[in-house]
Amino acid sequence: MAKRPEKRNLPLHIITGTTNVVRVGDCVLMRPSENDKAPYVARVDKIEADKNKHTFVHVTWYYRPEESMGGRREFHGSKELFLSDHHDVQSAYTIEGKCTVHTFKNYTKLKCVGPDDYYSRFEYKVATGDFIPDRVAVYCKCEMPYNPDDLMVQCEHCKDWYHPGCVGLTTEQTKQLAEFVCSDCSSSLKKSVNTPVPLSSGTAVPKRQKR
Repeated sequence: MAKRPEKRNLPLHIITGTTNVVRVGDCVLMRPSENDKAPYVARVDKIEADKNKHTFVHVTWYYRPEESMGGRREFHGSKELFLSDHHDVQSAYTIEGKCTVHTFKNYTKLKCVGPDDYYSRFEYKVATGDFIPDRVAVYCKCEMPYNPDDLMVQCEHCKDWYHPGCVGLTTEQTKQLAEFVCSDCSSSLKKSVNTPVPLSSGTAVPKRQKR
């Protein structure tokens, strides 16, 4: 007689006390060990039950910036997470709810960010503290990566983005701007207007043709 497997895969799990359904690939909020901490965020990779009908989830953890070796930095948004290489098995009954971890691009397009909306633009190697990618585009005079929590203004000419404080503007002044031109572009435009452009010695001015 074949031995009954000790664990079997499940297609879904219903969060205790709710009608919310969790499936493989979903992101969830998991109860922390300390009550004063924010819920942990994880991606569900597998759902299974043992012979006693206890349900477990195999997860990949997301880390918050302050949980990484480098800590939280100025350009990290309040809803930013790092997809780690830390895998674990947890009781499904520690799942408190579902959440969405967006790509960085999709997150910046959200018209309204809800309490359970997060984003991830880096993968994080827990053992070494390394990130993938190890560099991203920087903006403004301060040359910092984009933080979607911060207001920025775009130059109409060079199309670079600037923090109001870095270009001598207040938040209110920035919101009232109809158009913004950075100092570098403004200087270049003034030079092009004020500096005459002489014809080269070998250039002939074409005559107007008679009709």
